[in-house]
Amino acid sequence: MGRFFCTILVSFTFNFHYSQAAKKVLPCHDLAEVLKVEPTALYKPHLDASKSFGVKLLKDSKTVQKYISSGKFHKIKKSGKGYRVQKLDYSRAWMVSKGKLMLEKMGARFSKETKGHTFTVSSITRTLEDQCRLRRVNSNASLGISSHNYGNSFDISYVRFNDVLKYNPKMEAALEKVLKYYYNLGRIYYIKEKQQSCYHITVRNY
Repeated sequence: MGRFFCTILVSFTFNFHYSQAAKKVLPCHDLAEVLKVEPTALYKPHLDASKSFGVKLLKDSKTVQKYISSGKFHKIKKSGKGYRVQKLDYSRAWMVSKGKLMLEKMGARFSKETKGHTFTVSSITRTLEDQCRLRRVNSNASLGISSHNYGNSFDISYVRFNDVLKYNPKMEAALEKVLKYYYNLGRIYYIKEKQQSCYHITVRNY
């Protein structure tokens, strides 16, 4: 009886620890499935621009930390001239140097155009793990690789200005004017995402 009980206990202990280890090791995303998703013609230039910075696909926190430690990624302040960064639950406030610089330039230009108003950054750099967690609460989140996964993209809300969530056509027009200015200079690509109420901006390696 004692031997039988011991066998059951050992089996239970092994299975419990194995299942706990599996939970820790198994990633949230399936990389093979992610890589199968083909980008749209509209989105492909964003991915091509992202890959030109020499940053490998950001799979998890360790990958991001590697680029932070090497000085490749730079911290984005919570606020600056012309912009504010909202609380980021599914992305990280780090970008490549040109991404950071472009955000700051856009903020300063927007502030000048609007005489001191601010826009809101709603998302910055995401790992595949972040993206997978986001999909659990937002089915519209990208199924494939996103330019957010390379540290050179960010989103700007077009319904939140001066920390106020409210449709403001005047502020939105001013924001799009800034976006068009840098697009025409060959500095960025951008897409208006209606489901997310934001502009998705990808900085080019100019």
